[in-house]
Amino acid sequence: MKEYTDYPILKYNTFGMDVKASRFVEYSSIDELRAFLLSVDKNQPLLHIGGGSNLLFISDFRGIILHSAIKGFTVEDETDEWIDIKAGAGEVWDDFVEYSVSHGWYGAENLSIIPGEVGASAVQNIGAYGVEAKDIIYKVHTVCVADASERVFSNEECTYSYRESIFKGELKGRYVVTHVTYRLSKLPCYHLSYGNISSELERRGLEPSLQNVRNVIIDVRRSKLPEPSELGNAGSFFMNPMVTVSKYNELSSLYPDMPHYPIDDNTVKIPAGWMIDRCGWKGRNIGPAGVYQKQALVLVNLGGATGRDITNLADEIIKSVKDKFGVEIRPEVNYIY
Repeated sequence: MKEYTDYPILKYNTFGMDVKASRFVEYSSIDELRAFLLSVDKNQPLLHIGGGSNLLFISDFRGIILHSAIKGFTVEDETDEWIDIKAGAGEVWDDFVEYSVSHGWYGAENLSIIPGEVGASAVQNIGAYGVEAKDIIYKVHTVCVADASERVFSNEECTYSYRESIFKGELKGRYVVTHVTYRLSKLPCYHLSYGNISSELERRGLEPSLQNVRNVIIDVRRSKLPEPSELGNAGSFFMNPMVTVSKYNELSSLYPDMPHYPIDDNTVKIPAGWMIDRCGWKGRNIGPAGVYQKQALVLVNLGGATGRDITNLADEIIKSVKDKFGVEIRPEVNYIY
């Protein structure tokens, strides 16, 4: 286990906030994590992070930051149709996707190059191109912060919904994810209808395959999203709002070109980026905080921005969307004070 005081966490947040943690602890096993939790003063603020790809630090963190260095992929169970892979929470998420694709297992390929670590996938229910982590998560292995006991949550117990889980809601801060078991298909199963995956494959003259789908998604994402190492960001800053069918009908009569994705008989998802773009924010900035010129859903650190600079910009965008469309958009990024 590694421990540091007044530790710079610039490399642990993709927004590039130059902040420090009063104490930083990195563990590499469940035993190390349990020993730490049994000895730590629970009155101190405690924050567990992954790669920091979904965090916005507003200031220095006056408490303890925990980080997992638990690695490895192991086969837990398999049949002729599926395989269960247990992944360490400290693994880079895209390394898991690449590992799955290289072994011919279906299910994770649409989630290629989403930044972050495996543990965060189970907390945030990451998603892209019509697939969410919940679609492949089978079990989530955790340790209780209060008493260091181990508990395994089934997919159903995680109460997943769009960018939500029990770990972000009812049990926020009460459990640390140590491993995630994913159930992947051994049989061909593609999700190509969302976005332009299918048309891009056709344009390139490619048949669907795991590697072809992964390559297309990587190329499309890189064409829209800046590399955090070059321009600080947390990917999609806002969640796509869900509206009632009646609200969608109202908006579509005013904006016939508005993209939309039916969720069920009563709910429609509208891309937040489209609305932000229509409000004229793409490529604009307020001081060192800006909206990415290629994708209005992405807020960026243009250099030297503070957390407050980013939140001030976000507040102005939220107000613009509300005033123009009558729709509330919410940050997907977690603000850390």
